[in-house]
Amino acid sequence: MRIVVNGKAHTYEGPGGKRLADLLRDDLGLIGTKIGCNAGDCGACTVLMDGKQVCACLTPVAQAEGKPVVTVEGLEAHGTLSRLQRAFLAHGAAQCGICTPGMLVAATDLLAAKSRPSRQEVMDALGGVLCRCTGYQKIVEAVLAASRTLPLPEAPPQGEAVGARAAKVDGLAKLRGHERYGADTIPADALWLRILRAPHHRASFTVGDTAPLLQKYPGLVRVLTAADVPFNGYGIYPHIKDQPVLADGIVRYRGEAVLALVGSRDAVEAVREEDLPLAYLPEDPIHGVKAAIAADKLVQADKPGNMLLEGGVIRGDADGMFSQCAAFSEGHFQTAFVEHAYIEPEAGWARRVGDRIEIHATTQTPYMDRDEVANLMRMAPDRIRIVPTACGGGFGGKLDLSVQPLLAVATWLLNRPVACIYTRPESMAASTKRHPATVAVKFGSDAEGHLQAVRTHADFDTGAYASWGPTVANRVPVHATGPYFVPHVHNWGRAFFTNAPPAGAFRGFGVPQAAIAHECMMDDLATQLGLDRLEIRRRNALRVGQTTATGQLLEHSAGLPACLDALAERWQEWQDAADGFNAKPAARRKSVKRGVGIGCMWYGIGNTSLSNPSTMRVSLRADGRFMLYNGALDIGQGSNTIMMQIVADAVGAPMALFDLIAGDTDRTADAGKTSASRQTFVSGRAAQEAGLDLRRQILRLANAAEDARIHVADGALHIGENAAMRVIRLADLPRLNEDGDLLLGEGRFDPPTTMPDENGQGIPYATYAFAAQIALVEVDVELGKVRVLKMAAAHDVGRAINPQQVEGQIHGGIAQGLGLALMEEYLPGRTENLHDYLIPTVGDMPEIEVMLIEDAEPLGPYGAKGVGEPGLVPTAPAILGGIRHAVGVRVTEVPILPHRLRKAIMAQSQVKEAQPA
Repeated sequence: MRIVVNGKAHTYEGPGGKRLADLLRDDLGLIGTKIGCNAGDCGACTVLMDGKQVCACLTPVAQAEGKPVVTVEGLEAHGTLSRLQRAFLAHGAAQCGICTPGMLVAATDLLAAKSRPSRQEVMDALGGVLCRCTGYQKIVEAVLAASRTLPLPEAPPQGEAVGARAAKVDGLAKLRGHERYGADTIPADALWLRILRAPHHRASFTVGDTAPLLQKYPGLVRVLTAADVPFNGYGIYPHIKDQPVLADGIVRYRGEAVLALVGSRDAVEAVREEDLPLAYLPEDPIHGVKAAIAADKLVQADKPGNMLLEGGVIRGDADGMFSQCAAFSEGHFQTAFVEHAYIEPEAGWARRVGDRIEIHATTQTPYMDRDEVANLMRMAPDRIRIVPTACGGGFGGKLDLSVQPLLAVATWLLNRPVACIYTRPESMAASTKRHPATVAVKFGSDAEGHLQAVRTHADFDTGAYASWGPTVANRVPVHATGPYFVPHVHNWGRAFFTNAPPAGAFRGFGVPQAAIAHECMMDDLATQLGLDRLEIRRRNALRVGQTTATGQLLEHSAGLPACLDALAERWQEWQDAADGFNAKPAARRKSVKRGVGIGCMWYGIGNTSLSNPSTMRVSLRADGRFMLYNGALDIGQGSNTIMMQIVADAVGAPMALFDLIAGDTDRTADAGKTSASRQTFVSGRAAQEAGLDLRRQILRLANAAEDARIHVADGALHIGENAAMRVIRLADLPRLNEDGDLLLGEGRFDPPTTMPDENGQGIPYATYAFAAQIALVEVDVELGKVRVLKMAAAHDVGRAINPQQVEGQIHGGIAQGLGLALMEEYLPGRTENLHDYLIPTVGDMPEIEVMLIEDAEPLGPYGAKGVGEPGLVPTAPAILGGIRHAVGVRVTEVPILPHRLRKAIMAQSQVKEAQPA
């Protein structure tokens, strides 16, 4: 049949039922069409067919015969970006970029029908495409701006990169559909690897003879078992390698890897599970922390009581102080498993190169991947090379290994390239989750509302394996007071093993769960004492010169009071509006009521009480350009661009002269993992130091003063000013290496922290981000449904290296915080797709106003801190506070799904009716 794609005719001979997405990607090489679910749920594969948007993953090729198809690669005209693509670049509408092709195509469909659509029309048109990064606001703004031709953003002038709203350095590749993600670079001759996963939460099993399986499926080359892995255990911590690459006789959660099939793609996908030589003996699983504590059996045989670890922060005498408090409140809170739901499933490929293994995969942490793979292969780390692909969203979920170990084993044994792509259900069944938490908390204050004592006990469900459980359990006691000065504290955290998917890192490392509890306490105290909810937070906000619960003196950059001041006007305005709305007769507002809530947070940047170094390098090359060797992986948060801005100003050269090599462990230094909001602060400072080192080397060549200008032109360095200008020909400088580097600057930074003592006293973080958010919500009392109408977010970021990208991070964090509060609950075995597991769509998002507070941190690059996690942490508390203001329900379990809220409203009504008049 004849298929016309992007104006070019192709002849296709094959089954008409083949997915159009597979034809575009595999046959035509148009990898801009992304596959995030193969079920029509995410919209990443959206293309135009006969001028209308369709999901290419659900469209048979036969339906495309005779109908022109346009992919993201076809949106350009003669190599020129469309107005829509220009608008996306100008507005910073792409973050990780995996959804961007679908968004662009869906918006193109709309703009063809209506050149100046309304905001609601834009939201309706984009409703079928999910984004997990952006919070959608900048995407909507870009589509609204696409009616006019915008110039391509120019790189900032020399010396003015920091603070500029510079366009993403990888933005054009994302907008053109040229960015290469884990599934986009697989060699044509690669074998395929399919992982077989346990259908039981807990079971013992045996593996029989695999020879009949290999005989039945001729394209099948090898069946991998636990015996094929040289060291069958991995984990985040050097002393905890408790998770097997392939289970060895015992499965501890539904979705655990048991076998791996390697062969041609057709062969491995054709294997039926009933043909596998597997025999299971299911056992009763342990679900939830209560069951783990009470159980007489263990998830891991060497972990008594099913406890992973415990620890806390103790300062003063919290219990003794409560008796002296004028007001106190206490409560118990419960949160659920939450799925990362990045739109790009785990994917990659590997090959053997001599006595080395080279892995190309989506990841957040190339050097940790390298070291873990080396350990399980029993090889030296320098025999493993990790080449990260573009990462289509991570949020902590791609810190743990996924495809890497089995790809390494298979390619080593078979000496062939081997590829693996998780399906969406597989990704959701096998990957880590946000820790469910049970938090018991008590806050006490004096009569003026000043906090005197806090006691918190938090238990976390870490699932079957440790993953990042120790980090979560240790971080929460530090943060459980909230961003407030409290002289007497007793905070304790524990993590327990259960037969659930491993709970790992997810944007906030437990702090969002704790924030729900501590912000409810602040609202309780404000109500008891007759104080405004913003005012009680202002009175207690940590300030420079005060100490934290760990005894750390805050010497710089504690901007919460400024955040609260920035929100004060909106706070009063929205409360007045909500009160006015609620005062309307019930017949006019029907069953709807409105309320306003507030949430505050603080977040320690980087690892907790551990060394947290980053090393960055930058060179001057023979071609007169600079090269940044950047090991800090960009997963959509924009670190590629941020690092370029920082290093450009440090060198004193225009940002437009800088190129980038990112993440490749053979070509960059270890910049640490992309997590804990650390890259801007830690790697950014290392990049600044590298730039300053290179600048000093350049100035020494000319014996120039520190403030001399550097200009590169006509194959030469021009150093100095006017008559004092010194010209040094680049051709006269010796080369350092084959890459053409002439001079190489290096910078390293490790934030100063200390290990805690037995009471958790010490310096766990070198600096903290602070923020406050307010939410205006609308509650349908009869349906229990909540709609967030507006949010305002004030964040102390130290210094906004790129304000546009900072805003985008906050928007995206708010979207995930909204999901945490209202809709996201992962149920193993039941919500393993994107139509049963709901994440916010563009239609769920409120209008968001961002206010950036710049309280400079001297340790950070040009005063910057971090913002990745902070954008999410205060969102759920603000929304829950708005619900309480609207209908009086004190929410203690999230997500507050409609049936739960309706039940709580009904229970409250019954209590009121039972009270005497």
